[in-house]
Amino acid sequence: MPIDPEVTPTERADTATAAAEPRRRPRLRKPRHGGRPPRAAALQLRARILEVATELFLSEGYGSTSIEAVARRAGISKRTFYHRFEDKAALFAAVVHRIIEQIRPPPGVRLLEGATLHDVLHRLAGLILRAALSPQAIALHRLVTTESGRFPNLVRAVDQEGWAQEATELIGGLLERELHDPKLTAELRTFAAQQFLHMVVALPQRRILGLGVPMTPQELDIWARNAVSLFLDGCRGLSATSARRRS
Repeated sequence: MPIDPEVTPTERADTATAAAEPRRRPRLRKPRHGGRPPRAAALQLRARILEVATELFLSEGYGSTSIEAVARRAGISKRTFYHRFEDKAALFAAVVHRIIEQIRPPPGVRLLEGATLHDVLHRLAGLILRAALSPQAIALHRLVTTESGRFPNLVRAVDQEGWAQEATELIGGLLERELHDPKLTAELRTFAAQQFLHMVVALPQRRILGLGVPMTPQELDIWARNAVSLFLDGCRGLSATSARRRS
């Protein structure tokens, strides 16, 4: 082989040595074990924990449900649990959020839909009743009512979801937009909206809890219509009473 005059003896020696050495196979990376699971797997694991916790809380009660029981039924270690939830109170708050999200109307449902204000409120009352009387909502209501004396954080967990405040603001804004009554102040609209929620839900909920015979779907529809009629008459009377007090 001809020798390249521009290559030094040292470079020729290094090249010969490299050629004589056996070629090394590339190192294969070992599959990773442990560490954080992929996002999809982490979400599935969280969903499984919440599903188990929901079942235990609603069937056994808050006080009788332990983190150990949740972890055991979910098939995880307590260490895995604590990587996701700080304590039982945080777990319960997540369960409440999950229940409320499940009973909310789907995102695509237009809440304020109807030809007249009465129609809009009647439809809204039907959606509110459907959510408030759902099996999970009733089970959650029983749990909070039964154990809130021992565990005040249960009421706070439900209240912090803000669903009642959202509904109050929705109804108050509807009254402002549709009634065009300057005497119906923001304070009065908030009061009226709160009374509307109570009028629609209170008695049907009491009856499904065992304090009477649960209403049929037809009875609930009539109940909602009558509640809306009484509510709108009350709004007009509330406005007139407020005007007389200021004069």
